Amino acid sequence: MEPEPPSKRRKGMDEGGAISWEVHPVLSDEQSQDVPLLDAYAAPITNKKETSRLMKGLPTIYPLPGLQHIKRVRACKGAKHPHPLEVIICQVEGAPEISDSRDISLDTLLPPESFDSTGLGEVFIAKIPARAPSTRPQFEQASAHWPTSFHEDKQVTAALRGQLFSATQKARMHEHMVAAIQAAKAGQEQGMAPVGAVAVDPASDQVLAIAHDCSQGTGGHPLHHAAMVCIDLVARGQGGGAYDFSKYPACWWKASEPQPAEGSPSSDRAAAGSSEDQKGLPYLCTGYDIYLTREPCVMCSMSLLHSRVGRVFYGVTARDGALGSRYKLHVMKELNHHFEVFRGVAQQLCEELGQESATPQSSH
Repeated sequence: MEPEPPSKRRKGMDEGGAISWEVHPVLSDEQSQDVPLLDAYAAPITNKKETSRLMKGLPTIYPLPGLQHIKRVRACKGAKHPHPLEVIICQVEGAPEISDSRDISLDTLLPPESFDSTGLGEVFIAKIPARAPSTRPQFEQASAHWPTSFHEDKQVTAALRGQLFSATQKARMHEHMVAAIQAAKAGQEQGMAPVGAVAVDPASDQVLAIAHDCSQGTGGHPLHHAAMVCIDLVARGQGGGAYDFSKYPACWWKASEPQPAEGSPSSDRAAAGSSEDQKGLPYLCTGYDIYLTREPCVMCSMSLLHSRVGRVFYGVTARDGALGSRYKLHVMKELNHHFEVFRGVAQQLCEELGQESATPQSSH
């Protein structure tokens, strides 16, 4: 049967009917934390005519391994920079040992017998980015210390600015999360944890499964967190599934179209998944969107990963959550599949289901 259309809720929308919540990308630590800084010895270029010679000679004396993103020379403005150009000589680490950094001089770093330092002024210590920035905020933060190259991912920039999804897309996201919330409430009435899940095919915006936690109460199963139930219902829609959830009326699945036979051209859904050779059928949830009222635990997050989901949207965080709070499994380089994660969808409505629980099952 088709799921009942979600009721129109005013909460989560402003007086004009626009979405009032913000969706936030859950990025890797490398993308979300400040770029670490290194100490380097630098000096002003007092004679611009010497710039070309210095730029050719310094890298032969002091290459900067692993710092290809650093621009060796920076242009300077302002009263505290009496000369228009400054150049990095070398990193402090690995430079000639000096008992007191205040005793550092050009002759110490660039002995006259090995390098002509004509055109350089008094040495000073500068902070330089230890790695290339991954996001525009990191680029702006790093560039305030020393110029660096930056290859922008415009999708990440748009996500950080809250501009990745249109008003229409956010309205559909709201509807899907409301369906998950309604399922969570139905499960709660049966003694389950108030957590809901919805699986959606983004290509058609078609709901494929709706689920709630089934791990508690009489007849509950400890593995049946909402995300796990949702995955099994998607499998049932594809002619599989390991469990019978018929005693939970709010748990719903839709029979999918026949999958492409082995040897047939890959479907769009298969192309949206992992880059590995899939040889025939795509993984269970390849390219699908999963909506969860609460951030999933490690078990559920790994199940989503193994199912090859495309994106996960959740409403509220959890202390033991594995997609942003305690771990970030979706971006771990050691794993063979990665997917996008966004938090904050219909956050207020999800919070109303119940605050973070003190039980170990707080992130079903």
